Amino acid sequence: MILAAILMALLPLKDTTENIHYYNADSSIQFGASLTIPKTKKKCPVVIIVSGTGKQDRDGTMAGHKMFLTIATYLSSNGYAVLRVDDRGTGETTGIYEEATTADFAKDVLAGISYLKTRKEINPKEIGLIGHSEGGAVAYIAAAQSKDVAFILSLAGLATPGLTALKLQNKAIVSSAGISQQSQDRHNLVNTMLFDTAYAYADSPDLEQHLRAAYAAWKVLDDEKMKVEGYQEKGKGHFFFPLESYIRQATGPWYRYHIRFDPVPWLQQLTIPVLAINGDKDLMVDYKENLDTYKHYVKHIQVIVAPGLNHLFQHCITCTMQEPATLKEDFAPEVLQQMKEWLDKHK
Repeated sequence: MILAAILMALLPLKDTTENIHYYNADSSIQFGASLTIPKTKKKCPVVIIVSGTGKQDRDGTMAGHKMFLTIATYLSSNGYAVLRVDDRGTGETTGIYEEATTADFAKDVLAGISYLKTRKEINPKEIGLIGHSEGGAVAYIAAAQSKDVAFILSLAGLATPGLTALKLQNKAIVSSAGISQQSQDRHNLVNTMLFDTAYAYADSPDLEQHLRAAYAAWKVLDDEKMKVEGYQEKGKGHFFFPLESYIRQATGPWYRYHIRFDPVPWLQQLTIPVLAINGDKDLMVDYKENLDTYKHYVKHIQVIVAPGLNHLFQHCITCTMQEPATLKEDFAPEVLQQMKEWLDKHK
């Protein structure tokens, strides 16, 4: 028996991944998650991966790539525990995603922190957050409300006002779509008019009526403009804007909150170390505007511009919205290395 115990002690330790469940403060939501513990007998530093916009599973499955699983596997092999969680209404997590806002998602992160503090394997003084896209904003909102957050890594994180983010995002998407300048101008104008209207009436019960009126006003302008300019492209100037689906989205709680979102009051409260990495080919989150905002308002910040990388941190070629699903790479290895090096210094 003694010999067996000695032999067991000499065997190499293995990373373990445990399927877990925990609840929020009022037990209204059950969270399903995976906690990966690295091979060590010491208490571990830990990161919670915080997802971006849209219902995502704990692996961060987007365009056929498991972004969060890739990060978790790498970090756990380098000594960091990782908690990755199904979003509300996804996988083993209950709740209704469509009824939640960015502020609600921050409360979900706080529930995860409370759970981690109960685990004997975790060092409660070394709990950090990795936020992707909107998850970057969720992370610093949560950190501003909790003294238990020791550091933040922002991956393509949102740090601009919501209205600004929407305008930059849609202009970049339109520019990359391979359509004529005429169509680009028409898209950009209707987007601007609708976004400004949604911002102005975000708190109004009559938001839908205002959006329909704004679209009708754009249509008048567009019809007059097309008469003057003439139809310059195939399809006789064909143009389609998904008004009904936009109205459904814009009148929901998430969009109303997001378009009025101001990151500055949250960023100014951060006193912990922050690493912000953004790809320079990202269409969804403009790297320059967001990194500049981080640098301006966060005291202890390091920013990295990742060349050639899209929103999912893949080396892209055409860098369009459709390309990520065709790429083999799950996540740029140099960014994983940068994350590890920064964590080793700041945990």
